[in-house]
Amino acid sequence: MDASRVPWRYSTEGISVALRVTPRGGRDDIDGIETLANGRSVVKVRVRAIAEGGEANRAVTELMAKALGVPKARVRILSGTTSRLKQVAVDGDPKSLGDSLRRLTAVKPDTKD
Repeated sequence: MDASRVPWRYSTEGISVALRVTPRGGRDDIDGIETLANGRSVVKVRVRAIAEGGEANRAVTELMAKALGVPKARVRILSGTTSRLKQVAVDGDPKSLGDSLRRLTAVKPDTKD
């Protein structure tokens, strides 16, 4: 995937990531990158939590913190708290966070693209 199509943006504080969340997805996991109908790229995320009372949002922040190796306090939802499409900020070293996301969203050999 070329750099202009990655669903995250770098800043001096860290990165901002566009997510598409599937609540009650059976497991907490990052499923790669998807291009939406409008051409926007998002990181596909699924969580076991239900989309009620902020449960799914909490699960998303915990999953992103664990996956990227940062404290939960460094992950916050910027927009989309009541939507499946969310913008999440992760504070930390932008380059290492971007490298981690690139590894986490790489197409796995046994999945269809």
